[in-house]
Amino acid sequence: MIRICSTEDIPKGSVISAEVEGTEVAVVHAEDGNFYAVRDECSHAAVALSEGEVDGCTLECWLHGSRFDLRTGEPSGLPATQPVPVYPVEIRDGDIFLSLTPSNGVTAP
Repeated sequence: MIRICSTEDIPKGSVISAEVEGTEVAVVHAEDGNFYAVRDECSHAAVALSEGEVDGCTLECWLHGSRFDLRTGEPSGLPATQPVPVYPVEIRDGDIFLSLTPSNGVTAP
């Protein structure tokens, strides 16, 4: 597990981008209070998901409006049809850690 930042660095309903061992990751503090991490690249248009909007447990791509479930990586609407990698997150002593082994079995292109 790799330390990303403090939980205090990501207010609820927001997202940050972090480079972890050469992989761009969007780390989200979802409205359910949990932290999630997905590859910071829309599977449709290859733009940064971290620039999109958090809505509940989804992250919306700012370019074409595809929404991705932060728990599964699955798109919930067009134009995206492919899921994004989801990375396991652990909170330890107020810090966010993640693994680059996708929990949903999706690998980055």
